[in-house]
Amino acid sequence: MDIQELQALFAEHKQVKALGKVLCDDSVKNIFMEGVCASAVPVIFSSIILKSSDAVSRPYVFVLNDAEEAGYFYHDLVQILGDSQVFYFPSSFRRAVKFGQRDAANEILRTEVVSRLNAGHWPLFVVTSPEAMAEKVVSSGELKVRTLKLNVGQQAELVDIEKRLFELGFQRVDYVYEPGQFAVRGSILDVFSYSSEYPYRVDFFGDEIDSLRLFEVQSQLSKEKKDEIVIVPELGTVTSEKVTFTDFLPVDSVFVLKDMLFLRDVVDQIYHDGFSSQALIEEQATSEMDAAEQRLKLNAESLLVDGATILKGLLGFRKVWIGSKPDETPQVTLHFNMHPQPIYHKNFELVNKSFYDYQADGYKLYILADSVKQTDRLAAIFEEQGSGISFIPVNKTLHSGFLDEDLRVCLFTDHQIFDRFHKYNLRSDKARSGKIALTLKELQEFNIGDYVVHVDHGVGKFGGLLRIPNGDTVQEVIKIIYQNDDVVFVSIHALHKVSKYRGKEGEAPRLNKLGTGAWERLKERTKKKIKDIARDLIKLYSQRRQEKGFAFSADSFMQHELEASFLYEDTPDQLKATQDVKADMEKDRPMDRLVCGDVGFGKTEVAIRAAFKACADNKQVAVLVPTTVLAYQHYQTFSSRLKNMPVRVDYLSRARSAAKTREILKELAEGKINILVGTHKLIGKSVKFKDLGLLIIDEEQKFGVATKEKLRQVKVNVDTLTLTATPIPRTLQFSLMGARDLSVIQTPPPNRYPVQTEVHTFSGELIADAINFEMSRNGQVFIVNNRISNLYDLEALVHKYVPDARVCIGHGQMSPEELEKIILDFVNYDYDVLISTTIIESGIDIPNANTIIINGAQNFGLSDLHQMRGRVGRSNKKAFCYLLAPPLASLNQEARRRLQAIENFSDLGSGIHIAMQDLDIRGAGNLLGAEQSGFIADLGYETYQKILSEAVKELKNEEFNDVYADEIAKGNALGGDVFVDECTLESDLPMYFPEEYVPSSSERMLLYRELDGFERDEDVEAFRQRMIDRFGPIPQEGEELIRVVALRRLGKQLGAEKIVLKAGRMVMYFISNEASAYYKSKAFGQCIAYMGMYAQSCRLRDTNGKHTMVIEEVSSVGRAVEILTLISGLDPVG
Repeated sequence: MDIQELQALFAEHKQVKALGKVLCDDSVKNIFMEGVCASAVPVIFSSIILKSSDAVSRPYVFVLNDAEEAGYFYHDLVQILGDSQVFYFPSSFRRAVKFGQRDAANEILRTEVVSRLNAGHWPLFVVTSPEAMAEKVVSSGELKVRTLKLNVGQQAELVDIEKRLFELGFQRVDYVYEPGQFAVRGSILDVFSYSSEYPYRVDFFGDEIDSLRLFEVQSQLSKEKKDEIVIVPELGTVTSEKVTFTDFLPVDSVFVLKDMLFLRDVVDQIYHDGFSSQALIEEQATSEMDAAEQRLKLNAESLLVDGATILKGLLGFRKVWIGSKPDETPQVTLHFNMHPQPIYHKNFELVNKSFYDYQADGYKLYILADSVKQTDRLAAIFEEQGSGISFIPVNKTLHSGFLDEDLRVCLFTDHQIFDRFHKYNLRSDKARSGKIALTLKELQEFNIGDYVVHVDHGVGKFGGLLRIPNGDTVQEVIKIIYQNDDVVFVSIHALHKVSKYRGKEGEAPRLNKLGTGAWERLKERTKKKIKDIARDLIKLYSQRRQEKGFAFSADSFMQHELEASFLYEDTPDQLKATQDVKADMEKDRPMDRLVCGDVGFGKTEVAIRAAFKACADNKQVAVLVPTTVLAYQHYQTFSSRLKNMPVRVDYLSRARSAAKTREILKELAEGKINILVGTHKLIGKSVKFKDLGLLIIDEEQKFGVATKEKLRQVKVNVDTLTLTATPIPRTLQFSLMGARDLSVIQTPPPNRYPVQTEVHTFSGELIADAINFEMSRNGQVFIVNNRISNLYDLEALVHKYVPDARVCIGHGQMSPEELEKIILDFVNYDYDVLISTTIIESGIDIPNANTIIINGAQNFGLSDLHQMRGRVGRSNKKAFCYLLAPPLASLNQEARRRLQAIENFSDLGSGIHIAMQDLDIRGAGNLLGAEQSGFIADLGYETYQKILSEAVKELKNEEFNDVYADEIAKGNALGGDVFVDECTLESDLPMYFPEEYVPSSSERMLLYRELDGFERDEDVEAFRQRMIDRFGPIPQEGEELIRVVALRRLGKQLGAEKIVLKAGRMVMYFISNEASAYYKSKAFGQCIAYMGMYAQSCRLRDTNGKHTMVIEEVSSVGRAVEILTLISGLDPVG
């Protein structure tokens, strides 16, 4: 059912009706809602809207105790009411005010609230916290002066609006990504106002505003239309005429408060802390004038208020108290009989009993969950246990469940039953996405001087987009410069052959020399190596195909229970991986599946579910890991997940004593141990399983050759599941599809806390603050520093500032045993702080460590930073990552960009794309052996991928015809695309996007590359719509360029290697090998059929052993596409 039905249910509650009545009576200044708890308050206030429109014809301000509580409260209101009436008013700083780091996304939310209050649209619910109340806001007079309103149909000159935007402090850019920017292209104005989470697109027709739309930052595409918009600049930095938030509110506003004295204390604390010297240093000023301005911007007096002022400001307003006791004497007290949802800690017997009791007492059970899957799982568990419990599933969830004795209802949430973390979403998340989109885009952009790789010519330098004369017209080409300043011009129809060079980070490649054949030889060598590796894999696969294995039975109810109790929500990928693994296990062929996914994406969970399924059929499971630390780690993870299940988990490694090892081996042989985790000892001669059913291998690429050989023997008829965190390049996944079954987990878990990431300059106090905070919640801290010599200085610093911290040091020059011991001790919580070089990134998972401090962050690559940050935030506690670097002003642009990008990619998964690029490089190296990474460095990563897929295609066609016989169909039904890899185009027709249509050359380059990569008509059509939306109607040359995609695709289908459109005719070049099966194929037959029909305008020719077909009177790409479409629809001749 819909959550809105609960809103209607509570609207009938007698106390809710009473509250609605009291709120309409202006003489009642103080109301106490006694007994409300959990998420009841958002439910009650959203229900009042239904019953009493008078009561809500004014703003309501909900003040909660901290930003997190406010975030959950806001989330609950939005779930019920949607986000058109509910607004979140945060602090405009990224974290504690004293550090003075403003956050544009938060500024948007603040400005939105202020401009909504100013516009006077009710009902309006504003949710806030003490930190936000401590900051002053712009006065309404000042706001009016700084607001620009635009309506559809309004007469306005674009030039005047531009001028006004400059006055308001907006900055002109090519494309709008962040608030405070605007862009002009022809008659289109894009502007990102601080009062909206999406930017606006204003379309002019002459001097009249023709349309107003919102658009998405990432795709730059329009969303919905608007009749009027309000453009507001950044208000946070305005220093004149600031007032407290209470002074800005209309006098009839109602405050809903938890604890007014707490509010006063927090505000006071913030005011007295002011801005730290750190904040002032970071904003390095370049002149006296700037310094004075900076001090004004960060002046506590003008920006912040103290507690007494807040209390005074609250005096005149009506208040509703929702805490445990009111701070003023209430005139009306309303009693609610409510209790919070009991805590079950995943104990299903308790859940069963308690739900049964509630039902017997006449309560109606509602279970709230965001996904139907969760409520279905619960229903399945209740059904299998035959407890006769029925509940009503609700399609949205609240933060915390409760029961109401008056209505006799229980509103319980699934994340509390299953003990999972619940995440709230704020609107600011969308505004931050612009930064991410920009960073990703910049990575793909070609700038002059960048290294690029051309598949046929090798590594060169990008020399920009040029226009060169071609007959009577002009053509756009890109210029690539090779050794000795040789130049190659590449047509924009061949851009797919050019890619950015991506090798190892920080190493410049050698430029190739044209005409020496060295590049061709390098490609051939690489291809040969790849074929050798792929050949082995394919052989092993076909051998396994013939083997028989054990077919496991279907899922039991305990399996459902285990899966439902997972701490996080399953991502679609994870669910699919689990289902694939289980389906493989139920077949009688031995499973061989590889699961890849980034750190923390839930691979281990897939393994645990598979292991439990094997145990349910009385089979034993071996979990093989590369290191002692990981063995202990997995042992702990498996044990805690399977705690209440009838299975026994143990582990073997060199950390166990000889007596203990003997005991484990004995019990293993007797079948008393179900799951055994261990290092390579597991496949030694002394280890005998009673009945091994499943082998799980973690990080297979880290094992030596001997271990792998032994594994091969074990693997032939035992189900095998391999996990790896090094992502495997996409083409490899497809090309090796034949060699092993693969599941890829790419989506990050939705309910993970994003890691709060901040960039600071180095300071002992900051490090002390971070360590003290983490120790106060019994957590642990990583400090990463990439120079061994400074580790001991850092240790001294920590001892000085935090004397009671237990500190240990780890680095790669220690002996493996010593390092292992330190890390194990850290895992066991014998230390609070681990200071190390980057060794922490290799696979260990320490859920208790939730703060990481990276010193000298400017020296690390993006992916390293991302990997290291992935070490924290693995449990359901909030995690922090501090990047310490010199003041941003003193860094080079690239380092600054990197730090800003990682600071904004705080969600898991959003930054994955970037990090993947050079992880991909490692991944390919690991999968295909070490020598391959050398090739990748020479060829560049994308070219390497292209060669790889070619090599595998050749193998399938030549040597493994029998294994892949079903893939290659009988000769005569084949289209030309089997014989031709691609169809190139030469032409003297004008085809490009004119400069006045798409102004920036790097953007044109991106668009050309995107267009060049398309194969399907629907993609091309979507591309056309996007172009019209972003740049206006497409000029003729642009339309012709877009049609080239269809032309090349049709050409390839008909088996043409090249099409030339010149001098009003079209020439198609066919395959030069006369003996090719192509000349017997359907595609060639269709060409002959066309020639027979149009003999006067079409003829076949042979020139220098090349077969060509010439068609006269083809003066445009459009006409050429029509002809080829006609040919491919004909019945073949021959």
